[in-house]
Amino acid sequence: MSREQLVVERARRAFQTGMSKPLKFRVHQLKNLHRFITERRKDIADAVKKDLNKTEHSTELFETLGLEGEIDVAVERLAEWAAPRPVEKSLLTILDEVYIQPEPLGVVLIIGAWNYPWAVTLQPLVAAIAAGNAAVVKPSEVSSHSAKVMEELLPLYLDKELYPVVCGGVSETQELLRQRFDHIFYTGNSTVGKLVMEAAARHLTPVTLELGGKSPCYIDKDVDLRVACRRITWGKFVNCGQTCIAPDYILCEPSIQNRVVEEIRKCITEFYTDDPKTFEDYGRIINQRHFQRVMSLLEGSTVAIGGDSDQSQCYIAPTVLKDVTGGSKVMQEEIFGPLLPIVTVSGVDEAIQFINEREKPLALYVFSPDNKVKTIETSSGALVANDCLVHFTVSALPFGGVGNSGMGRYHSQHGFDQLSHLRACLIKKLNLEDANAMRYPPHTAKKLGWARFFLLKQVNLRRLRRMALLALFSAMAAFIVQIDRLEYRSDRWTRVQVR
Repeated sequence: MSREQLVVERARRAFQTGMSKPLKFRVHQLKNLHRFITERRKDIADAVKKDLNKTEHSTELFETLGLEGEIDVAVERLAEWAAPRPVEKSLLTILDEVYIQPEPLGVVLIIGAWNYPWAVTLQPLVAAIAAGNAAVVKPSEVSSHSAKVMEELLPLYLDKELYPVVCGGVSETQELLRQRFDHIFYTGNSTVGKLVMEAAARHLTPVTLELGGKSPCYIDKDVDLRVACRRITWGKFVNCGQTCIAPDYILCEPSIQNRVVEEIRKCITEFYTDDPKTFEDYGRIINQRHFQRVMSLLEGSTVAIGGDSDQSQCYIAPTVLKDVTGGSKVMQEEIFGPLLPIVTVSGVDEAIQFINEREKPLALYVFSPDNKVKTIETSSGALVANDCLVHFTVSALPFGGVGNSGMGRYHSQHGFDQLSHLRACLIKKLNLEDANAMRYPPHTAKKLGWARFFLLKQVNLRRLRRMALLALFSAMAAFIVQIDRLEYRSDRWTRVQVR
């Protein structure tokens, strides 16, 4: 039996004891996870600095701050999420208990990514713990320092049997995927996502795939270009462009292309100085393989800004490419680096056509001063107007892709529901048997009309209660208006008609 198989078996046995199901236990584990983040903040920041050259400030802002918020929301609202959820009834079931009961799925496999090694690995873990599951955590081997810290320190805070951390490369991940899980949560690229889905299919295991793609950014010619380019520059080059929801390319009309380039140039200088290479808050490409892949995407394109690189440091300067076409090499795959191509289109209609001819992206960004955003008839995981990335910070919004950019969603209750089985429940009493006679033979055919009425007529009890209260208040008001007023006169009650 392999190490990975032993880990999964131990997690399943621990889950089958039922210890992960009580809400008190879940809350305790979530609070321990929060304590891990706060007490080990320095260890986390040091690891991310070695992996991606991020400063401690950036790590807190983009990795741990959101995690703490996610845990806080889960702890505060867990009882509400886990409670039975009443649903509408038919007349046939009006006296029954009919509700949805969220239940744990079982053992979940979480495969993290390297670009935000803590946020995208531990946020699904928050959902798994909140939903009452066991979870095997597989951090990305590419961000090796973060993976090592996670493996060594997380078991000091969480139950070791229920929430083990498994490190390793491709072979270890493949061995994990051979095991049977009750759900697999993968964050990464679509190529590996297909392999994960194929492995899951052998056990009919449901999957959540948080992938990526080429997220377009359309700039309307009438927008305030200074503001738009400022926000696009930040969204594109943060984490050295290694963000799954970063703007992948710009669509704009030819008349504003040069102005867009100049505004972005100003913003790059403002954010990262004249020499981004020496600026402490400008990151690096994760490794040599990805450095070479990103640099190869420059072939055949015109560099308008940047283009400098240093292979020894995995450094690529913030780079803007102009006059790019749909057939350019840089437009054939997700960039995942600090290259920003500009593709010119005649207007919003051509932009929509350009987007719809390609795979559905994880995010779509539109910069427009009016309601033109509402006319963007495309499909994407998210639609954001006049900003970039910030929708990820809103825990009430589901985060996930569509089509080639992924399936499933998480954050807050969306993650809880994703990693729960929403069990349909109907509890009927044994009395009132005569009311059920219509469904038994030989009466079925004779009473089909009544059956159609009782089965198809939906009853919204809350609406009925509101209507009953309204009717009661109306009757009381009418009664008060019409009632005879009683007055006490000369030791007796006299009726005086109110007019």
